[in-house]
Amino acid sequence: MSEAFIAGGWGMYPTLLAGLALLGTSLRYATRPDTRYVPLMLTLGLFTLFAGGLGFITGIMNLLRAYAGPLSSEGPSVLFIGVQEALHNIALAFLMTMVSALAASVGAWRLAQQTRAAVAATVPSR
Repeated sequence: MSEAFIAGGWGMYPTLLAGLALLGTSLRYATRPDTRYVPLMLTLGLFTLFAGGLGFITGIMNLLRAYAGPLSSEGPSVLFIGVQEALHNIALAFLMTMVSALAASVGAWRLAQQTRAAVAATVPSR
């Protein structure tokens, strides 16, 4: 896993930081569901995905710059390796958002259960 992180380049750092913040917020929402966490989870989720996308794009840009220069004699296999390394950013962003979405789903389910119980308590019985 550390080799994949290093291969992904500098873009892995903001993706990881945003993903960890998203995961922490989602776990807090799962344990104590409150609607005030929803906007934060949405923005952190977008930030995580955008950071992963930016890391991928800059990785491709560096790859193409190197392929046009010092790696021009290496052949197309270098392109495949470079794209694979750049995709680590996208993979990390998707992994972090997927795990966080699972935790947020638990929180949403718990919030729905709490709301249902509160409504049932306020409705007079017949």
